[in-house]
Amino acid sequence: MARDFIDLKQFQMKGNLSPRTIGLAVVAFLTLVLVFTSWYTVSAESVGVVLRLGKYSHTTQPGPHLKIPFGIDQVTHVQIRRQFKAEFGFRTEQPGIRTRYSERDFEIESLMLTGDLNVADVEWTVQYRIADPFNYLFQVRNVEETFFDMSQAVMREIVGDRTVNEVLTVGRTELAVSAQAKLQELADQYQTGIRVDQVILQDITPPDPVKPSFNAVNQAQQEKEKVINEARAEYNLAVPAARGEADQMIRQAEGYSIERVNRARGEAARFISVLEEYRKAPAVTRRRIYIETLSELLPKIGRKLVIDKDLQNVVNLLQLGKEGTNNEDR
Repeated sequence: MARDFIDLKQFQMKGNLSPRTIGLAVVAFLTLVLVFTSWYTVSAESVGVVLRLGKYSHTTQPGPHLKIPFGIDQVTHVQIRRQFKAEFGFRTEQPGIRTRYSERDFEIESLMLTGDLNVADVEWTVQYRIADPFNYLFQVRNVEETFFDMSQAVMREIVGDRTVNEVLTVGRTELAVSAQAKLQELADQYQTGIRVDQVILQDITPPDPVKPSFNAVNQAQQEKEKVINEARAEYNLAVPAARGEADQMIRQAEGYSIERVNRARGEAARFISVLEEYRKAPAVTRRRIYIETLSELLPKIGRKLVIDKDLQNVVNLLQLGKEGTNNEDR
């Protein structure tokens, strides 16, 4: 602005501009400054935090707004509807279908001591949003750096309470849930204005020097589980089949027992009924039994011819049939 006034003065001295023209130019310039510094626009995913003379005044929502010009009102845009991401143990340089990661070494962030005094290389991501713009801007100095340190402290505490096997295998889900809960509790305690959406464990591996030994142990454990599962499968096939066969034999034995008992009871009842009839008329009953028995036996013994053994010159009728020859009795 000083240079502009000098130039105007030079023009005035040369007689090219009148004082009225210079005054109008100054008024126009001040009007433009007033117009362009009296309003601002907040984007759809942000809010505007207004400071008046360096003190918090109010928060505005998305859209155009007026403000006091000449630096009296200062507006800071805070993206509250955008999800941010903090990476630990690695850095993403270019996301996409084939994500490219930084080749720098971040082991100082990822190497952690477990509860059984082993070392694990833990890489994780924290997804978060800005829930309270006022706390985010004014309650904590260097809030992003503070939140980064808090995340590391929480993860090291949780990993330090578990064994290396829990961290590397079965405890991953519980570890992530616990880390999210404790990190949110700590963020609320420090009034950072941050809401933790999710803690994602990207990769948990043993350090590079011990990876071969760890892989060998994992392979042995997998073989063990495989053998156990195969044995359980054989057990599930053999034992139910044997139990089914045993049940079948028991049912057959029970059926045979019932059949024998019922048959014996029927024969006993029949014998008792015959005995009662025999007692009523013994002679008639004996004759009836004798006739019934012969009627059952005679059809089974074939044809019989009875002749006098001293009779002579009788045609041998038994030679007329092979069956008669075989069944001849004299």
